[in-house]
Amino acid sequence: MAFQTQTAQIGTLGAEQNKVLRNTYMMLALTMIPTVIGAMIGMSINFSFMAASPIMSSLIMFAVMMGMLFAVTALRNSVWGVVALLGFTFVAGVFLGPILQVALHLRNGAQLVGIAAGGTGIIFFSLATIATVTKKDFSFMGKFLFIGLILLVVASLANMFFQIPALSLTISAIAVMIFSAYILFDVSRIVNGGETNYVMATLSLYLDIYNLFIHLLSLLMAFAGEKD
Repeated sequence: MAFQTQTAQIGTLGAEQNKVLRNTYMMLALTMIPTVIGAMIGMSINFSFMAASPIMSSLIMFAVMMGMLFAVTALRNSVWGVVALLGFTFVAGVFLGPILQVALHLRNGAQLVGIAAGGTGIIFFSLATIATVTKKDFSFMGKFLFIGLILLVVASLANMFFQIPALSLTISAIAVMIFSAYILFDVSRIVNGGETNYVMATLSLYLDIYNLFIHLLSLLMAFAGEKD
């Protein structure tokens, strides 16, 4: 009897995890709509003011993103959490404007954006499939990834002042590895019951994909960009 009860509990837990994963993927697909709309608006905005004060502009953008992340986290257990999440992805799309404008000024810019988007998709689906099919627990990566992320943020902030091209490329290369690993980590948490809120699960995966795309595009522009 105890064995049957335990088996039923495991089955219920598995069903809940599958539901969270399914809802997360559906919400993740939905977030791409406001992101694309935001990116289109961002590409039409004149960001020339950022050139006059790049450090202050970057810090303001960072503060806005952090504020909206806090809002999503605070509202995660209500329908307003979904609204806040979609609002956040719209703003994130707008903030893609500067890098997309730079990319599209290259002769092969549209191609590079397409390759970065395709590469991001391939990396995400490959790693998400590995985490889902194997059901391996990648939680052991958490501390290492968090330390790596903190160091990445510190290096990025430092490079705002020093503007060293080689350091920018190094940061982007490391970021690609870190956020790829975070995809494994975050999907694994959902599959193994470590994350049961699909709003927060979607937010985590969205940030992985968003940052992966930006840094892939940065590397492609540096190594394959063709100037007019």
